[in-house]
Amino acid sequence: MRIEAYNQVAALYQANKSTRTSAAKNVNAPRDQVHISSAGKDFQIAKQAVANASDIREDKVAELKNKVDSGSYQVDAGDFAGKLLEKYQELF
Repeated sequence: MRIEAYNQVAALYQANKSTRTSAAKNVNAPRDQVHISSAGKDFQIAKQAVANASDIREDKVAELKNKVDSGSYQVDAGDFAGKLLEKYQELF
């Protein structure tokens, strides 16, 4: 391994490093700014509302639970078989 070549490469990196740090110290340079449009703000509000909403529709669950408990919930065998076949075809 040639140490001289390593020293030359290290010297190059040190030369680049000093110019970067002096440029970063310039405080008078204009600062970056971000402006969010009203559509972006509306999207963020809608996204947050959906995230806070419950995944379970309690009114539907209560209605179905009452039907099952009372024995009045009826399932059409054809509809059930159709949905079962759809799910099976999605898997394979």
